[in-house]
Amino acid sequence: MKTSFEFFPPQSEKGKDNLQQVIKQISKINPEYFSVTYGAGGTTQESTFETVIDIKNNNKVRVAPHLTCIGASKNITKSILDKYKANGIDKVVALRGDIPSGMQNTGELRYANELVEFIKSEYDDYFHIEVAAYPESHPQATNIGTELSNFAQKVRAGADGAITQYFYNPDAYFRFVDDIEKLGIDIPITPGIMPITNYSNIVRFSNMCDAQIPKWITERLRLYRDDKESLLAFGEDVVLKLCQTLIDNGVDSLHFYTMNRSEPIMNIIKKL
Repeated sequence: MKTSFEFFPPQSEKGKDNLQQVIKQISKINPEYFSVTYGAGGTTQESTFETVIDIKNNNKVRVAPHLTCIGASKNITKSILDKYKANGIDKVVALRGDIPSGMQNTGELRYANELVEFIKSEYDDYFHIEVAAYPESHPQATNIGTELSNFAQKVRAGADGAITQYFYNPDAYFRFVDDIEKLGIDIPITPGIMPITNYSNIVRFSNMCDAQIPKWITERLRLYRDDKESLLAFGEDVVLKLCQTLIDNGVDSLHFYTMNRSEPIMNIIKKL
C-alpha cells in the first residue's frame, strides 16, 4: 500500500521543531510523498515554500506543494513554479483555493482546471499534477452532476491524479470512482483520510468543507467528548475500518491529513 501525508506550514519555532519530529517518524514507513498546504489567497506563500524546501533538503521523501490560483496573477503563479522547478520540485497539488472574505479580484486563473491548463502550457509534463476530488460534492457545487463535470474539466486539462476530500462513508468514494469511470476518466483517485482525535474540531472542519459525518459516528463522538481515551479509541477504530474497507476493495494508496501530528496516523498504519 502506498501512503502520502499532508502537513501545513508551521508558524513558530516550536511548530517547526514539532513538524521535524513528525516527519522523522512518518519517514520511517517510506511514504510516497509529503504535501504542504497553501493558505487562502496565498497567505502562506513564503512559509509554504520554506517548508517544502526544508523537507526536500532534509529527507529522501518526494514533496509536493499545494498551489492555489485564487487572487494570483499568471506571472506570480509562474514565478512560484519557477522557484520550485529550480529547486528540483516536480510535483504539485493544483487547487482553486478558498476565496478570502472580502476579496473582489479573484485573479486571472479562476478555477483549478485553468490552473492545471496553465501549468501544462508553461511546463509541459515536468510537473506531476494532483487535483482535488469531492466524493460527497464540493460545498459550492450546485449538485453532484456539476461536481463531476468540474472534475472532468480538471482531468482533461492535464491532471495526473487526484486526492479526495476526507469522508467516512466508503460508498461515497466507490460511487464517485464509478461515476468518473463512466465519463472515461481513469486517473488514480487517492482517498483522503482524516483521523478523528477531537469532537469539536472534526465537527467544525466538516461543517466548513461540507464533509459528511454519519449520524452514528457523530452520536458516539458526542457521547465521548469529555472522555478523551474513549474518543481516541473509537475514532481510531472508525478510521481503521474505513481504511481496511478501501484496501479490501482494491484501493492501493491512501493520503493522510496529519494536522502536523504523527501518533494517530502511525497507530492506524501499524494496525493496517
